[in-house]
Amino acid sequence: MSEQNGDNGRDVRGAGSDVPPGQRLTGLLDILDLERIEDNIFRGRSPDDSPQRVFGGQVAGQALVAAGRTVPEGRHVHSLHAYFIRPGDPSVPIVYEVDRVRDGRSFTTRRVTAIQHGKAIFTLSASFHKAESGLEHEVPMPEVPGPEELPTIGERLLDAFGKVPRFATWHPIEMRPVGPLSFEVKRDPSLSTTRNLVWLKVDGELPDDPLLHVCLMTYASDVTLLDTILIRHGRSFTGVSMASLDHAMWFHRPFRADEWLLYAQETPSAAGARGLARGLVYTRGGELVCSVVQEGLIRVL
Repeated sequence: MSEQNGDNGRDVRGAGSDVPPGQRLTGLLDILDLERIEDNIFRGRSPDDSPQRVFGGQVAGQALVAAGRTVPEGRHVHSLHAYFIRPGDPSVPIVYEVDRVRDGRSFTTRRVTAIQHGKAIFTLSASFHKAESGLEHEVPMPEVPGPEELPTIGERLLDAFGKVPRFATWHPIEMRPVGPLSFEVKRDPSLSTTRNLVWLKVDGELPDDPLLHVCLMTYASDVTLLDTILIRHGRSFTGVSMASLDHAMWFHRPFRADEWLLYAQETPSAAGARGLARGLVYTRGGELVCSVVQEGLIRVL
């Protein structure tokens, strides 16, 4: 499970905000560059300053890297389905075992198991597709202010608390929310909404590697998705234990993770200590490039 606990799962001190963005991006790219042990076995690690548990987006991104490195050239990932099984330990490496399920004429299927301490902590199934032409349509992008018109999450936290909590600075994803943050809704319940619109991009330039851009979006997709449920109920991380349970993504069109993307998130349901959130990802030009769905465990402590 990618677990976040309101009491001890997130470090809310001011540490980490002095790390240069370029250094954070370099560190993340290094984390995603897995060591190949055998043809179908890879080894990854966590950042030295990672949270108490391995961030779910990290293990998902690394698993997708492992899968992608076993796929024939010219096939790009179009979908992934993942389950978070156990909390990851950031102090030890993660071993990724790839099962080459199928190589067809148009599609390639891979199954990846992430292992720590001899047990599976995460599984991912991914499908890759050879480029083809066909019918096209998309849901229009919501009308929102541009990212340059909005403050960053860090700026809003600094204005509210006089410091930038570490959880807002340890990753190199620049985020500019359009609507309220969870702590703002907790202070003013009238701000509660079922939508969570966030502009995001990697804070730096990336090489022209389509798999890398998809893996970074996979990483970023887990940062704010469950926040959508907290915003709906006027809660913040304090007093709430959260864990990603499963995660699914569909990639519709090419995109760049180092250019602004609008992550339009919403929550259709919460019940039984679980909440469902989903998101659509758009380029600045309005192209729908990715769809995301995640169910998370949300316990009120």
